[in-house]
Amino acid sequence: MRQLNTELIQHRTANLYRTRHILSSPQGPDIIVDGRQMLTFCSNDYLGLAAAPQVIEAMQHGANEYGVGSGSSHLISGHYAPHQELEQALAAFLGRPRALLFSTGYMANIGVLTALLGSNDALFEDRLNHASLIDGGMLTTARFQRYPHVNLEILKRRLTRSAMERCIVATDGVFSMDGELAPLPELAELAAAHNAWLMVDDAHGFGVLGAKGTGTIEHFGLNVDQVPILMGTLGKAIGVFGAFVAGSEDLIETLIQKARSFIYTTALPPALAVATLEALRLVQAEPERREQLQARIAQFRSGALNMNLPLMDSITAIQPLIAGDTERAISWSKQLENKGILIPAIRPPTVPVNQARLRITLSASHTEEHIARLLEALSQLKIS
Repeated sequence: MRQLNTELIQHRTANLYRTRHILSSPQGPDIIVDGRQMLTFCSNDYLGLAAAPQVIEAMQHGANEYGVGSGSSHLISGHYAPHQELEQALAAFLGRPRALLFSTGYMANIGVLTALLGSNDALFEDRLNHASLIDGGMLTTARFQRYPHVNLEILKRRLTRSAMERCIVATDGVFSMDGELAPLPELAELAAAHNAWLMVDDAHGFGVLGAKGTGTIEHFGLNVDQVPILMGTLGKAIGVFGAFVAGSEDLIETLIQKARSFIYTTALPPALAVATLEALRLVQAEPERREQLQARIAQFRSGALNMNLPLMDSITAIQPLIAGDTERAISWSKQLENKGILIPAIRPPTVPVNQARLRITLSASHTEEHIARLLEALSQLKIS
């Protein structure tokens, strides 16, 4: 164990040591963190549903009706009526034949890739994909290649050279640390031309993008044939917990039979499914939440760009402020924390070396006053 202690000391010296904050209030713009009230811009609760009264009431009703735990995996005795109803509601919302619930997005991505790919197959992933897609690729026996970020020319060359039986191209819909949209129309065209399946992890697009909020697939006007494998999470814009994969009847049945991270884990508590059904209803019934979020994004970007802040180009709720140097990112975060604003520094290996940043995330729950306060604090940062 002494070696572990040495490694931890080295990690801390390199400014890469991570610590946890302790929250003692519900999610929202104003929270209690480590005993102190803070204005936060680091939550993925994009639509403000995590503490919505209707969702809380649905959760309580679900617990009263079905208890707390599911007791088993979906294939034993843990698949409750609310799970089935939620899968059907997700499929209908997305306009896809079927959907399948997973406990987390991490488990969904690992489950899909390991179930669909074998030693005679190939997987191509964007280099900036989420860790769960990357780890899923490493767990397969397929030939796994990562292409430079959104470099379609290199991806095309690799697809052309591939002689494997089955090919999957996997990408984030919204890249989680950049807020950038993947070029899905071009990727879909490229995949189709090489008889490959396109898989999209839409964790940060689902519920937010598109006229109906169904995500990046709707945003770009694509369909299930162009993007046959769609993964989304339920703990970000939807405000609850869990994940799903949506696609054809054959895809979902294959995952039920072969996805180990679905088969060999306890099902989500049924009360969570009840709460998620209510949150999904609100996404559809209250488009003003997405409108409010877009207004806050526009307000923030206008103010930040007027101050010439080093902001990345993003139309999403993820607005990265690039510090480059890890120490600088930490310094910015501490300066903001001293002003009562919580935005932790994002450092390698989460982002590439020399691309440390503040990952500012916005929510429909933020007010104009919240954004104005953030901009005022940012204007006082010691940028150099």
